[in-house]
Amino acid sequence: MNQDAHHELEEGLRLQLDFQKLSAISRHQNAVVPVVVQDMESREVLILAYANAEALSESLRQKKAVFWSTSRQELWVKGATSGSALELVEVRVNCEQNSLLYLVRAPRGACHTKDGTGSYRHSCYYRSLGESTTADLCFTAERI
Repeated sequence: MNQDAHHELEEGLRLQLDFQKLSAISRHQNAVVPVVVQDMESREVLILAYANAEALSESLRQKKAVFWSTSRQELWVKGATSGSALELVEVRVNCEQNSLLYLVRAPRGACHTKDGTGSYRHSCYYRSLGESTTADLCFTAERI
């Protein structure tokens, strides 16, 4: 993906959901589970990522959020390059044991995108869908 397309994906108002993400993960035969990452104090959902057994083990060992990067096919220690490390407080497992919840402290936020002031966004969920009667959905002009 070129830089302009990447910027439009992260900052644009046109909805471009990747409905093929899970198919792509399974094609690479990644043995992963989804990880919902939530701020311990505010309970705000920060990101959705994936973990394999090694990432979970490293998260517990380091007491930091560690994931499996499905795009780079490697272990991803959140914040290793950005400085936005997520302190792992607790790990929860859902009832079907097919996803995890990481409760974290995120002093510098969790998202790699920046807001209008140049600060990293606290959460990756900074846009909301507006009402639309067409198939071409767009985000509302207001961002969370």
